[in-house]
Amino acid sequence: MSERRFLRAAIALSALALLGLAGCRDSGAEGEHFELSGRLFVFNYRVATVRYMVTLRPLKPVGESEVAVVNFENPAGGEAIAVRQKIWPQSDKVTIESPPLECVAKDRPYKVSIVIEGAKGEAMQVIETTMVSSQDQSVLPDKPLVAGPFYDLNPKLKGHPDGHLPGGRGVNCPPPA
Repeated sequence: MSERRFLRAAIALSALALLGLAGCRDSGAEGEHFELSGRLFVFNYRVATVRYMVTLRPLKPVGESEVAVVNFENPAGGEAIAVRQKIWPQSDKVTIESPPLECVAKDRPYKVSIVIEGAKGEAMQVIETTMVSSQDQSVLPDKPLVAGPFYDLNPKLKGHPDGHLPGGRGVNCPPPA
């Protein structure tokens, strides 16, 4: 075999080996069905709300009737905020939002627990994480800035162009930990 032929054969075999390795990409640890691909606090200044938002990416095909059960730590104290959401098999991501929150504090870690349940309600995977806000809820106005379908200025904020009322949001938040 000539040197040139040998070199071509070696290059071809190397290319096949690389293609084979590319097909063996990591698809998550044994038993993992989803990975946490995003987590953030969503501040909506216009409507004066803040919410948790987590995003999951499927690592394996999603079965029928799978559900994500998420328990978000309640920044105002008390019981965790539970959200139960169906996971659609054809989705390339799952986005889960909490209802509006109160008392979100900057730089404080909040616990989040996600349980993926199968069709029979069995726990298929548990994901534990924390979320930290880069902003304090005090940056939001106390009431929505607009009201009604035509985005009229909220009459409750008349005389308070900064959106902050003398009594605040009317929520007693726990002291910072």
